[in-house]
Amino acid sequence: QWVYNILEKKAEADRIVHENPDPSNGFVLVPDLKWNQNQLDDLYLIALVHRREIKSLRDLTAEHLPLLRNVLQEGKEAIVKRFGVSGSQLRIYLHYQPSYQHLHVHFTALGYDAPGSSVERAHLLADVIDNLAMDSMYYQKRALTFPLRADEPLFKKFQEAGKV
Repeated sequence: QWVYNILEKKAEADRIVHENPDPSNGFVLVPDLKWNQNQLDDLYLIALVHRREIKSLRDLTAEHLPLLRNVLQEGKEAIVKRFGVSGSQLRIYLHYQPSYQHLHVHFTALGYDAPGSSVERAHLLADVIDNLAMDSMYYQKRALTFPLRADEPLFKKFQEAGKV
């Protein structure tokens, strides 16, 4: 609900850094709640796409390339304009598995070791775009490994199924 409240401007409207209102290829860029915005060393923003039917990396196909390219380009432009941090100083990625089921993209300072930014959980947006440009169904076909903490519900389901 937090995501929908932001997209509908029922919450955090004053925190929006950038918005592209296009219903198909647009998004809202907001500072992550983990970032206090007092320094740039741990810069952390989230781009929330307007399209509600895209839940995660697994849903993406080549049809979504205009959306993903918009998020990448406009997100970098908004961050350099507002915070003076260039795109070359950003890590821009999606999580798999995501913490909530609505496509969102993380923008963090390159030097900041943000939670979930390591290679086994984070997929760089530029790589996602390249993979989808090569194969529209890349993320439906590819095996994706990811870590799970012992207290996560999905881990418990794997345990119950005898897969761990």
